[in-house]
Amino acid sequence: MTPHPRRRSILLSAIAATGMLMFPIGRVLAQPVAAMPRLDVPYVPTPQEVVDKMLDLAKVGKNDTLFDLGCGDGRIVVTAAKVRGARGTGIDIDPTRIAEATENAKKAGVSDRAKFRVGDLFKTDFSSATVVTLYLLPNINAKLRPQLWKQLKVGTRVVSHAFDMGAEWPAEKTVDVDGRTIYYWTITEANKREAA
Repeated sequence: MTPHPRRRSILLSAIAATGMLMFPIGRVLAQPVAAMPRLDVPYVPTPQEVVDKMLDLAKVGKNDTLFDLGCGDGRIVVTAAKVRGARGTGIDIDPTRIAEATENAKKAGVSDRAKFRVGDLFKTDFSSATVVTLYLLPNINAKLRPQLWKQLKVGTRVVSHAFDMGAEWPAEKTVDVDGRTIYYWTITEANKREAA
């Protein structure tokens, strides 16, 4: 007997809330599989005009190594590779976004310069970056700030869409693009001393 659509929806919601999903195989349920990772930041794509301005502000060029933290569909890394000739790596906790970003790099013909991987930002080594881009949330930026100071070399540029790094690290520049704010910093010796 097939349950009423509303009851089926409630049942599926209850199963999902347990943190496990069940996939039917024929009439038998397979073993539970782990649900998607808990996402600290919702996926909201950065508009292309903001991407372009972020790369302009950081003066991204062919000698740069860019890391996009919370890369979503990969548009910042792909644009940096395709338009600026940079090398880039995108990190995201969501495997679906990483698969999409990898496909977008392939379609753009930049798979050799744009790489993506599933990862926890707080366990990632991005010390080779010359540019770091972010579109996270204020609390995540604040939590990430000491890691940026510790890992990044003096002179590395950091650009954030929409959210700053708190009063402890005021932005050197802010730019407005159609009502969206972009924040810019460079890593300094003072940052390095603060992180030590």
